[in-house]
Amino acid sequence: MNIDILQERLKQYSRNEVIVHDGRVFSYQELQALIAQWSENLNNHQILPGTVVAVIGDYSPAAIALMIALIANKNIIVPLTPLAEAHFTEYFQIAHTQFIIDLTQTPYRVTQQTSNPIQNQLLEQLIEQQHPGLILFTSGSTGQPKAVVHDFEKLLTKFVDARKQYRSLVFLMFDHIAGIDTYFYALYSGGTMVFPASRTPKDVCQLIEKYKVEVLPASPTFLNLLLLSREQQRHDLSSLKIITFGSERMPEPLLHRLEKAFAEVRLVQKYGVTELGAPPSKVMDTDALWLKINSPQVQARVVEGILQIKAKTAMLGYLNAPSPFTEDGWFNTGDQVEVDGDYVRILGRASELINVGGEKVHPVEVEEVIQMMEGVEDVMVNGLFNQITGALVQAHVKLNTEETLSAFRQRMRDFCEDKLPRYKIPQKVVLAKESLHGDRFKKIRR
Repeated sequence: MNIDILQERLKQYSRNEVIVHDGRVFSYQELQALIAQWSENLNNHQILPGTVVAVIGDYSPAAIALMIALIANKNIIVPLTPLAEAHFTEYFQIAHTQFIIDLTQTPYRVTQQTSNPIQNQLLEQLIEQQHPGLILFTSGSTGQPKAVVHDFEKLLTKFVDARKQYRSLVFLMFDHIAGIDTYFYALYSGGTMVFPASRTPKDVCQLIEKYKVEVLPASPTFLNLLLLSREQQRHDLSSLKIITFGSERMPEPLLHRLEKAFAEVRLVQKYGVTELGAPPSKVMDTDALWLKINSPQVQARVVEGILQIKAKTAMLGYLNAPSPFTEDGWFNTGDQVEVDGDYVRILGRASELINVGGEKVHPVEVEEVIQMMEGVEDVMVNGLFNQITGALVQAHVKLNTEETLSAFRQRMRDFCEDKLPRYKIPQKVVLAKESLHGDRFKKIRR
């Protein structure tokens, strides 16, 4: 079992630093003691193998130790952050949750639910195989969140060969597949995780400087906010070796700004999909916007411009939606791509395409152009229903100038005239006062 390999690694690295949290540094040996304590707690609360357990919290030594103890106990885990509190009742019901462990309470609180997971075929399969499971809810940025079911034993397979001991800031959320990917790579390799108390550019830069963080995984939206804040100029970030980005398409102008601001840092695109367990990928040496996903564990193909993937770490299925797999076992990602040999470039979600009188518009290609304009802090493009053309392009723009709407609209049209076809130039512009992203630092196009 892969969890046995992890437990051996924890012993092997017992003297290493594993977690930096709230100003305190924890060793692997201390983490093992916390895991043992949680295993005893699970036994005392009669949380048996095969039961579905929701864990409410954020990154902390207790949360990581509890996750490992639950995997070792062969439970089916539903990690949740307080950001999703409005959906808790719905999520508990969909996931057939039997126990809730709330780490936001002091002391922690355990609540028992009346539910029967064997009513669901996917959960019954995990219970019969005596495998730990993982249930994640998709962000639902363009629709209803789906409950993704993973076999945790399969997910852990990709970390067995992890060896590079980086100091990584665990930025992406506790209930996000990329966040889970970050901390399990660190655990299997003997690396160190730095947990942020908040995710503001200032606080993140302070942690990188103070604890000599080497790897920063983040979304393009956050990296844009970081550059706008100029906090990278006020702090010593020379320890950074790698910045990974994913969860949404990286605008090309932003990538060039990052390359200039972090000239000594390697920028790496990660292809993270909740349903696939963050499969390994490789970026093109000359352009980080192109990546190759094929590996011994993962295969990729493009069908009618849409990326499809077959992976050993793919989910078992959805609890509350039809299977997205083709008859021959490929997962339809819904991402439109360009192809260059073995490499692909993500254009955007097919579901986000704007159909203007039969012409297709990717929101990000319009955002990339407007983002180059002086005074534009952020931009989000989506489609607006139109009786004549079916849809028109709408841009929500956040400025750092005192420009009026009419003045900016005219300047934008002049700027875009030789850079975009007329049908791609936004017909409607909204000047936004609030941020154009959600709590997870990802643009919401709903």
